[in-house]
Amino acid sequence: MCRVRYCIDFGRMAGSVREVKTVDEFWKIVTDVNKNHLNVIHFWAEWASQCQMMDDVMKELASERQLKDVKFLKVEAEALPNIFQQFNVTSVPTFLLLKGNTVVDKVEGADAPTLTKKVYQQATTLTVQPPAEPSPSTEDLNLRLKKLVNAATCMLFMKGTSEEPRCGFSKQTVELLQKYHAQFSSFNILADQEVREGLKKFSNWPTYPQLYINGELVGGLDILKELDETGELEHMLPKKEDINKRLEKLINKAPLMIFMKGSRDNPCCGFSKTLIEILNGTGQKYETFNILQDEEVRQGLKTFSNWPTYPQVYVNGHLIGGLDIIKELKETGELEKALNGE
Repeated sequence: MCRVRYCIDFGRMAGSVREVKTVDEFWKIVTDVNKNHLNVIHFWAEWASQCQMMDDVMKELASERQLKDVKFLKVEAEALPNIFQQFNVTSVPTFLLLKGNTVVDKVEGADAPTLTKKVYQQATTLTVQPPAEPSPSTEDLNLRLKKLVNAATCMLFMKGTSEEPRCGFSKQTVELLQKYHAQFSSFNILADQEVREGLKKFSNWPTYPQLYINGELVGGLDILKELDETGELEHMLPKKEDINKRLEKLINKAPLMIFMKGSRDNPCCGFSKTLIEILNGTGQKYETFNILQDEEVRQGLKTFSNWPTYPQVYVNGHLIGGLDIIKELKETGELEKALNGE
């Protein structure tokens, strides 16, 4: 058994950490045929100084002889937001430990000792014993699946995401739903082996994609095609609210609304982080909307506001501007009046 080292010697020659540039490259790696293979993934951002320090930790771990069969990867959170969101990563640095495409452990923040310990623990199981499969009780799993199928009025379980389908059947299903401007949510079964296998039994349906409406299984792509041919599908699907009406509601949700990458507690870009620091210094109450979690809003608001970048600040439903404008207002002493709508 390998002895866990809690101190990193940065004077040694560092190993190789692979930077993943595309969604396709990421899924090709984590869906390796050897589901027992350990991947350590560092979600990072250039603006976060802690990420740079943890890069050295990753390189050091990659150079360890005992970890020669472990793959160490880097994913820039803002460059691949779909991956960032799919694994519910909310801050940087965050480290996911995956075997195949199943998350077996997670470390948030620049915690080198914990990361080192967990990597060795998971790597040791590769040679000592097969990785333990999730073993929740049938009752617990069914309860989780029931919540998932009811998570949205129209819920699609698919390979990949609606923005990045990972198989032809899933892609065709998304295109069919989009054809009728359906309001739907999706769940990537490639990212959760427990759901992937459990839902087959839960629904008594052996393949994917699977579409649920109001918590009831409609079927897979073949069924949807049949319903489309008979004209029934369009009337079954919940329709998207007009995007402009939706945006109008969102910008008026609070007197001071911030549209940003991430949230108040976990900004996911340097501009958003700086803006939050400025606003927190004013003592103003405000609400935030994470545009990384809603591609429709992310793209639609650019046109709606005629402002191409984020963050965006709205006061009483009117656009004030982005970070540069807020900085200018702060320098001239006019920020407080502007945020109060004066």
